[in-house]
Amino acid sequence: MTEPISQTQPKPQPGEPHTAVGARLQTEAREQAATRGKTTIADGVVEKIAGIAAREVSGIHALGGGFSRTIGAMRDRVPGARAGAGRGVKVEVGEKQTAVDLEVVVEYGVSITEVAADVRENVIAAVERMTGLEVVEVNISVNDVHLPEEDAPESGEGRVQ
Repeated sequence: MTEPISQTQPKPQPGEPHTAVGARLQTEAREQAATRGKTTIADGVVEKIAGIAAREVSGIHALGGGFSRTIGAMRDRVPGARAGAGRGVKVEVGEKQTAVDLEVVVEYGVSITEVAADVRENVIAAVERMTGLEVVEVNISVNDVHLPEEDAPESGEGRVQ
């Protein structure tokens, strides 16, 4: 003979609002589920998240060193190719922590220290929110300054006619 399943709702702790009971049950269920398997996050996933988060910051022109940007620009011109979101990003991913290294190009006229602080903040928030990993450090290497006149197309006049 089996026992009937109890339909009783958990009672709130003294002073605990009724809405907190549901949150407590969800937290307990999540903790139990976390012990029933292992989640592994690939380095490339963290690289993409960090790259996208860094590019979102105002004052960042591009990611990557000169050579990687050149190769990336050629790759971007290939039909069907997608831009590398992880270009200029290197990560080390452990079981619970990660470290991020970024190579960036900043816009001329911005405060590099403020942009770097904003990039760190945005990358840490995005990586920790999406992966659950603790970001122990975000190292930023400023490789270049982008000048506004670098975007201007060259005049059609050549030296030789």
